[in-house]
Amino acid sequence: MIMKLHFEDSLDYQLSAIESVASLFRGQEICRTEFTVTTPTTNRYGQLKLGLVESDLGIGNRLQLLDDELQENLKEIQLKNGLRPSDALTSGDFTVEMETGTGKTYVYLRTIFELNKRYGFTKFVIVVPSVAIKEGVYKTLQITRDHFEGLYPEAKGYEYFQYDSSKMGQVRNYATSPNVQVMVVTVGAINKKDVNNLYKESEKTGGEKPIDLVRATSPIIIIDEPQSVDGGLTGQGRKAIEAMNPLCTLRYSATHVDKHHMVYRLDAVDAYDKELVKQIEVAALEVEGGYNKPYVKLLSTENRNGTISAKIEAHIQQGGNVKPGICTVQDGDDLEQETGRAIYENFRIGTITCGKNNQSIELKYPNGEKVLTPGDEHGGVNQDDLKRLMIRRTIKEHLDKEKRFATLGLGVKVLSLFFIDSVEYYRQFDEDGNWVKGKYATMFEEEYRKLAKDHDYQPLFDGLDLDVEVNEVHNGYFSIDRKGSWTETEDNNQTNRDNAERAYSLIMREKEKLLSFESKLKFIFSHSALREGWDNPNVFQICVLRDIGTELARRQSIGRGLRLCVNQDGQRLRGFDINTLTVIANESYEQFAETLQKEIEADTGIRFGIVEKHQFATIAVTDESGETKPLGVEQSERIWDFLKANDLLDKKGKVQDALRTALKENTLELPKEFEEQKTEIKAILRKLAGRLEVKNADERITIKPNKERFLSPEFKELWDRIKHKTTYRVDFDNEKLIQDCAKAIETGPAISKTRARFRSANLAIGKSGVVAEETSASGFTTVNETDIELPDILTDLQDKTQLTRKSIVRILTESRRLNDFKRNPQEFIQLATEAISRTKRMALVDGIKYHRIGDEYFYAQELFEKEELTGYLKNTIESQRSVYDHVVFDSGGVEKGFAQELERNEAVKVYAKLPGWFKVPTPLGTYNPDWAVLVEDDGKEKLYFVVETKGSLWWDDLRHKEGAKIKCGIEHFAVLADKQDNPAKFIHATNVGEMLVQV
Repeated sequence: MIMKLHFEDSLDYQLSAIESVASLFRGQEICRTEFTVTTPTTNRYGQLKLGLVESDLGIGNRLQLLDDELQENLKEIQLKNGLRPSDALTSGDFTVEMETGTGKTYVYLRTIFELNKRYGFTKFVIVVPSVAIKEGVYKTLQITRDHFEGLYPEAKGYEYFQYDSSKMGQVRNYATSPNVQVMVVTVGAINKKDVNNLYKESEKTGGEKPIDLVRATSPIIIIDEPQSVDGGLTGQGRKAIEAMNPLCTLRYSATHVDKHHMVYRLDAVDAYDKELVKQIEVAALEVEGGYNKPYVKLLSTENRNGTISAKIEAHIQQGGNVKPGICTVQDGDDLEQETGRAIYENFRIGTITCGKNNQSIELKYPNGEKVLTPGDEHGGVNQDDLKRLMIRRTIKEHLDKEKRFATLGLGVKVLSLFFIDSVEYYRQFDEDGNWVKGKYATMFEEEYRKLAKDHDYQPLFDGLDLDVEVNEVHNGYFSIDRKGSWTETEDNNQTNRDNAERAYSLIMREKEKLLSFESKLKFIFSHSALREGWDNPNVFQICVLRDIGTELARRQSIGRGLRLCVNQDGQRLRGFDINTLTVIANESYEQFAETLQKEIEADTGIRFGIVEKHQFATIAVTDESGETKPLGVEQSERIWDFLKANDLLDKKGKVQDALRTALKENTLELPKEFEEQKTEIKAILRKLAGRLEVKNADERITIKPNKERFLSPEFKELWDRIKHKTTYRVDFDNEKLIQDCAKAIETGPAISKTRARFRSANLAIGKSGVVAEETSASGFTTVNETDIELPDILTDLQDKTQLTRKSIVRILTESRRLNDFKRNPQEFIQLATEAISRTKRMALVDGIKYHRIGDEYFYAQELFEKEELTGYLKNTIESQRSVYDHVVFDSGGVEKGFAQELERNEAVKVYAKLPGWFKVPTPLGTYNPDWAVLVEDDGKEKLYFVVETKGSLWWDDLRHKEGAKIKCGIEHFAVLADKQDNPAKFIHATNVGEMLVQV
C-alpha cells in the first residue's frame, strides 16, 4: 500500500493567513480579462505556414477594486491582525510572515484556490530563490492535488508546471487556459533578459514574446523567501517580477528584509505588560447537550459592493461534534448545507435587509417564517432560563464577597453591574405612565429572595425586612429623553448624545454615594450608559446579559470594574486576595480570554516581547539649540542594532533573557551617545521585556549520527532484523461487528438532558497575553427543553459510520437504548457514532493480517545520515551507546528514564530511538515504535528488541487509537520475525529491567 500524506485543513493560524490575503480583495466580483493570442498554423506535414495565424482567446486576472478600496481592506486586515496600519498603498506588494515549519507552502498554495473560489483569479506564478525550493513546491503541488480538489471541487482540473525555457508552449497554454494555472519558476530563470527565452519572440507562442503573454494575464505572483529573490529593492529579481505586470505580489517568509504592507504575522508575542489593577475571574455559563433544536441567531448584515450577506450563529457539525459557529449567508441559502446537520432541513434564508439601524433577515422554516434583527434568536435552549441562571450566579458571587469582607472587617461596599440587551426587559411603563418591573427585574427579585433565605447568608440579613430590602438593592441607569422616559441609544446623533449625557450626569452624581453603606443600592442594571468615565472602584461583579460579540465589548465591559476598591474611609485596598473582578459571561472562559486578548491587541497596537527597529524613534531629545525633537528612526535603529549585537535581542527583535537580567540587575549598558535617553530607553524595554524567565538550557541543537556506532556490525545486525516493510489486509465478521456495536452503545455512558453549569477561571493579562487558569466548576443544572423534534437518526448515522441502514437498525434495536434518543437526540447520536466507530476500529485491528512485501522494500540504514534531527538540550541526553550523539525524548518521565538506563546498562551494546520516518502502516494511520535495542550479556547469545515504552493505558486498551496502532505493530514485527534466526522481539517495557526479563 502506498502511503498517502494527510494534510490538515482546519489549522486556525493557517486559515487566518489565507483569510488575511483573500480579504484584500473583498468587494471584488468574480471576473476575468480576455485578450487575443496568435497561434501559428501548420500544414498536413506539420510544417509551419508562414504568414498564416489563427487567433485564440487569452484569459487573465482582472482587478476591479480601486486603490482606495484595496487600502481600506488592507487597513481593516492589519487592524484585525494587530499590525501597524500602512499609511498609504505604495505598491501592490503584500507581506505574510510565517515562522519556519508552520506550513508556509501549504498556506500560499491554498490561498491560490481561495482566491479563485472567491474572485475567479486563475493565473498565478510562484517565484522561488532556488531549484531546491522549486522542486519542493512542485512536489507539494503533486501530493496535495487530491486534498485541494476535495476542498475546492470547483478548481478540479487545475494545472501547474515548472517553467522551462525550452518548452514555451506551456506558457502559451498558461495564457489561454480557463483553468487555474500555476507556474513555478526560480528567480534565476527570469532575471536575465539578454539570455532568457522568456523575453524573446518564439514560434511556439505565435511569434510573440512569452513575457508578453504572461504580462497580459496580470498574474498574482507569490514570492517564496523574497529576501532571497528580490536582490534588493532595485535588484534584478524585483525588476523581473515587475516585468510580469503582476496584479499583486504576495511575499511569504519567516525572515523578511522588506515588509511591504504586512497583512499577517505568525510571531508569538512574548509579553503583555498591561497594568490591570484587579484580578479578573470569569464565571462562564456553558450549556451541554443543547443542540436538539435548530438554532439561528442574527449577528449582522452588510452590503459590500452590492453583495448583501448576513452573519448568523448556528449549531454546526464539526467532525464528530456539534458546536456553535458563525456562518456568512445570502438570500436563498440552505441552512442544512451550511451547518451540515439534518435538523435544519428546509430552513432557508429569505430576504436580507441591510441599512443603518435597519438590519434584518427573513428566516423560513417548516410551517412558518420570522424576521430576525441583530441579537434575535430562533430555537435552541430558552435564553430566559440561561439568563436567570446568570442572574442567580451574580447574586451568589456578590453575597459571598459581602460575607467574606464582613468577616475580615474590611468595610468595603460590594457592587454588582448588569449589562442588559433592552431597557424594557428591566423596566417598562404601564398605561398611566408608571414604571413596572420587566422580566430581568422580576428574575432578580425572585432569585435574591431565594438566596437570602439560604442558611449560609443569614448573617447578612439579620434584622432586615426582606420585602423592603429586595426593592431597594437594585436599580437601573438608562439614557433619559427630554420627557423623562428611559431609552436605549447609541451616541450616533446629537439627540442621542443629549439623552446619554443626562444619564451620565445622574450616574456620576451617585458614584460616591454608591460606595457608602448608607445607600442600600448594590445591584445596577444598565444598557448603554455606563462607558468610559464611570469606573466605580467597588464593582466586583459584572454580568453580561447582552450579546458581547461586538468589537472591544469585553474590554469595555471589564473596564467598568478594574480599579482597586475603597473602604468606608475612602482608603484604597490592595492585593488580589481582595480585588477580584468576577465576570459572569455566556461564553466559555477560554473564548472570553481569547477574544479579550484580540481586543487589547487591536486597541493598543502593542506587540509585547518584540522590540521593533522604530521602537525608540519617538523619544524626545534636545539638540544644541535647545530645540526638542524626536530621536528619529535612524537613531532608533542604531540602538536596536546595538542590542542585537550584544545578544540582548535576537534577529527578529525578540527580548532575550540576558536583557531581562540586565534590566532586573540595573546593569544595562548603552552607547555613550544615548546616555541622556537611557532612562526612557530602559522604560520602553521594561514594558516590552516582561518577567525574567531563565531558559539557558532551552537551546536548539542538531542531532548527528555517531558514525562509529551507526556503521558498527552490531547495529547492522539489529537493523537488518527490523528494516523491512509490510502491507496488510483486513478480514472481519460482519455479524459480530453488529453485535459488538450494539453492546458498545448499551454499555456506553448515561445520556442526560440538556444542562448548564458555570466554570470559573482566573484571567492573567501579562506578558504571555490573556491566560485563563480554571479554578472551579459548579454542579450541573438541568435545562428543560420542550417540543424537541427527533432527527432522522438512521440517515445521520449512515453518513457518519458508512454502515448500511439495515445494520444500523439492528444495532440500535439491540442496544435497547432508544429511549435515550428521545431524552437528548444529539447527545445520543454522538454516543452511537463514537461507539460504532470505536468498535469498527477494534474489528479492523482484530482482523488484520500483515505480509512482508519483499527483500527490496526496506528502510535504508543511510537514512540516519540523510534525515536530520533537531532537539532542545533540556529534552535530550548525551549518548555513548545510541547511534546518535544525543537522544531526544518526548517526555521527562518514562522515555528519559529508559534512555538513561540504556546508557548505564553494560549489556546494552547499541540502541536507537527510532526516528519519525520509521513507520509501520496501519488502517488507522502510521505507527512509529519507540526503541530498537541490541543486548549481549557476558558473551551470551545476542538479543534484539523493538521496545514500546508508552504507558499500559495505551498498550492494552484497543478502544483508543494509539492502543490499536500498537496492536498492529505487534502483528507487523511478528511477520518480520517469521523465518528469521534469532529475530527481533517486539515488547512493552517501561524500564530496562522489564526488557531484560525477556532475556
